[in-house]
Amino acid sequence: MWGKILGALFGMALLKIPGLFLGLLIGHWFDKSYGGAFASRGGFNGFSRDTSEAQGIFRYNTFAVMGHIAKSNGVVTKSHIQQATVFMDQLGLTAAQKQEAQAAFRHGKQADFALLEQLAEFKSAYRSRPDLLLMFLEIQISTAYVDLHLSSAEQRILTQVASALGISGTQLEQMLSRYEAEARFAKSNGGGAVDTGHRLTDAYKILGISADSSEAQLKKAYKKLMAQHHPDKLMSQGLPPELMDVAKQKTQDIQAAYELIRKQRT
Repeated sequence: MWGKILGALFGMALLKIPGLFLGLLIGHWFDKSYGGAFASRGGFNGFSRDTSEAQGIFRYNTFAVMGHIAKSNGVVTKSHIQQATVFMDQLGLTAAQKQEAQAAFRHGKQADFALLEQLAEFKSAYRSRPDLLLMFLEIQISTAYVDLHLSSAEQRILTQVASALGISGTQLEQMLSRYEAEARFAKSNGGGAVDTGHRLTDAYKILGISADSSEAQLKKAYKKLMAQHHPDKLMSQGLPPELMDVAKQKTQDIQAAYELIRKQRT
């Protein structure tokens, strides 16, 4: 519809009546070929959507789902509360933003929290930004692993989150494996041969490749992950400014893993 309307208006402005018919023809072709994709992104409303609104949706859902995962085992532990508090501090939230985050966390803990409905709204706002959907899931994975253990209830919720965001079960398993490797990699010092060997194994898991991968496969995996987590790119897609440090830390972990593998291969 928008193609026909704009085509007719532009055609009329340029070539009067002949332009009107030409514009209608071009607009009809646009509607038929690209109209569906254009509408799925909110049409012209998508261009005018307030970035702060999208960032608010990301922020709210992040802490609401964190609260839901924290309560999944029946009781919210001190570890979960501490993690949420530390996370808020790391993000440098203002007093008002902290209150909003805390309210979202409490909402997520409620028994009647509509997880799937909330995720549907979130995906609607970010459906054209798959990298942010992946980052959202990564944050929830870190919440589930706060006690270094993934319970069946937490696993079930993460599966629901991934499915609702259009992320496959296989991809979720890869992300879980990568997170475990990142946690070990960050804690290890690599001082001895055994530590170095373990760090190298985890480095390959972080990049999602095997030790016998070729140089081309190594570089491809590295570039893909760096592009996916690049802070400037995520920021332009609607990532709240306070989450920039989270994205930067991810790229630093990826960079460190890549450099270790390259060093061991030379």
